Amino acid sequence: MMMLLGPLAFLCILAATAVSVPPQEKRVHHQPDLSSHVHDDAHGYQYDHEAFLGKEEAKTFDQLTPEESKARLAKIVERIDTDKDGFISHAELHHWIKHRQRRYIEDNVNKHWKDYDKNRDDQIAWEEYKNTTYGYYLGEDFDDVEDKATYKSMLARDERRFRAADRDADGIATRSEFTAFLHPEEFDHMKDVVVQETLEDIDKNKDGKIDINEYIGDMFTPEDGETEPDWVHTEKKHFSEFRDSNKDGYLDAGEVAHWILPGEVDHADNEAKHLIHETDTDKDGRLQLSEVLEKVDYFKMSTITDYGGMRVKEHEEL
Repeated sequence: MMMLLGPLAFLCILAATAVSVPPQEKRVHHQPDLSSHVHDDAHGYQYDHEAFLGKEEAKTFDQLTPEESKARLAKIVERIDTDKDGFISHAELHHWIKHRQRRYIEDNVNKHWKDYDKNRDDQIAWEEYKNTTYGYYLGEDFDDVEDKATYKSMLARDERRFRAADRDADGIATRSEFTAFLHPEEFDHMKDVVVQETLEDIDKNKDGKIDINEYIGDMFTPEDGETEPDWVHTEKKHFSEFRDSNKDGYLDAGEVAHWILPGEVDHADNEAKHLIHETDTDKDGRLQLSEVLEKVDYFKMSTITDYGGMRVKEHEEL
């Protein structure tokens, strides 16, 4: 059977998994998202939870008893406090959250690496990837697939992305190059690919640009008689006033890049500042264990602990 095609539809997957993100934000790429949730403390702390702990294991941590949660948080705090002065500084918290971001990408690459490096030579050739992903159908040129054209398009799209990631053009991806293939939004030399794929996804009439109907249609398709929600009206205004910078009624590649790849914002730094601001009860600009445990709801489900389920073992490098 053909394997799940995770890498070939990154933008679609992102939109499908970011359940709580407003639809108009799902195509915007920042450094690895700290959370799939809206940052709104008035409606809960899930964003902070995921930013502190890491996404992968949120459910596990959330199922712990209060005593178990505090015990695990104490171990995490000990690891964050690298200078062992009994406090978590902003720099230490910022470093930890960045570490959790990198760890998420590394874990994702490692998971796929085992699937595609068939000859175990610690590199992945295009032929290995293609045959593993599409090999079941390639012999028949996709004749057995109901939507033959779509599969051919996906194969061409994957190959284009692989070639862009393969910087030495030898047809073989190192781990770094394969990381660029799986997470193109993280690499400057891959940003043109991200923009091109976004254009192809949204530009339904294939004229090489995005009009306002295509832009809204990517986010919202009304049911019969359904009234447009307020955010759709807001997005139409954003399209005209901000996205379409040259006011020609369309988004070209440059305008799409400005939209989905905004100037880099250090979300890890902002989250570190936010967590300290919200939990530093004595206002000395740093956190101690008692303050973390007092505001456990902010921490027990965030990037710091892999969104709740990080397994803290003495021998594990976190």
